Amino acid sequence: MKKILIIIILTIPFLGFRWNGERAPKMKLSDYGFFQGDLRQQIPATGVVPYHLNTPLFSDHAEKLRFVHLPAGSTIPYNDTAVFNFPVGTSLIKTFYYPLDFRDPSKGRRLMETRILVHEEKGWKALPYIWNVEQTEAVLDVAGETMQASYIDGQGKKKSLAYVIPNMNQCKGCHNKAEVMMPIGPSVWQLNGEHDYGSVKENQLKHWASAGMLTGMPGQMPKGIVWNDPATGTVDERARMWLDINCAHCHRGDGPASTSGLHLGWQEKDMLKLGVGKTPVAAGRGSGNLKFSIVPGKPDESIILYRLKSTDPGEMMPELGRTQMQPEAVALIREWIAGM
Repeated sequence: MKKILIIIILTIPFLGFRWNGERAPKMKLSDYGFFQGDLRQQIPATGVVPYHLNTPLFSDHAEKLRFVHLPAGSTIPYNDTAVFNFPVGTSLIKTFYYPLDFRDPSKGRRLMETRILVHEEKGWKALPYIWNVEQTEAVLDVAGETMQASYIDGQGKKKSLAYVIPNMNQCKGCHNKAEVMMPIGPSVWQLNGEHDYGSVKENQLKHWASAGMLTGMPGQMPKGIVWNDPATGTVDERARMWLDINCAHCHRGDGPASTSGLHLGWQEKDMLKLGVGKTPVAAGRGSGNLKFSIVPGKPDESIILYRLKSTDPGEMMPELGRTQMQPEAVALIREWIAGM
């Protein structure tokens, strides 16, 4: 009897019933009409705007295509202190993929998943769509999945990994602000940079404003920091921005890791909260038997670096979204701590 009930409950969303007070999600990515022509080409339809983040979240070396779609007649009010407050009806679309050869994108790519964040009346909902082997469609799978991915990296080495697609509840683990699901990336400091729109390269914020999407934009805005581009900021600024996008969605005052007392947002001014000379709240093997989150001038005695280097699920940070280490980021954080 219990098995029958479980099957019925899981089937309800896919039969057109209302789900948690909202309309059931669409079963296929193509049902939304976000893209025109061949779905795998990811060519946005009218009203769907591509964008990128200056410093994106690391996801096991996967590349990402990002798009935003606003409901007709709606706008986003400008603010430069937090992620944009998108109107109800907004969809944020993100497709994860691996180039077959990172040295030559023209050789093609393997689309893994497309995640859609939908802003409904009751809040944001995360919907994961998994691409089929033929790369012709992506289908809703709220339970998540593990898929094999292989590619040639920038140094010409063959790589393979088990790519993990989170289930819908795991998405809430990161997209969590004061126990409310929220977007992580789209903010002034992440969007303040040029994007190639095909026919023209233009500052993304100015593009959004000229398209009538963004209102109240001032003349001066916080500059965008690209974590791996020294021309955009100092080592301190670039390291802080990397920690902000990869860690601060949890490590902040209203995040899931608030009880740790470790706040890693780029605007944090309290060096103790940032981890300098700070002992961990809960000691364990995740600390690597080290005493402080950050020991100025001594990266190898700093817990933060230890956890970023680890791929042990019981030690590594972030806990979700990666199984691999990001060597370039580890090198940057090492340089940052060494220079303190």
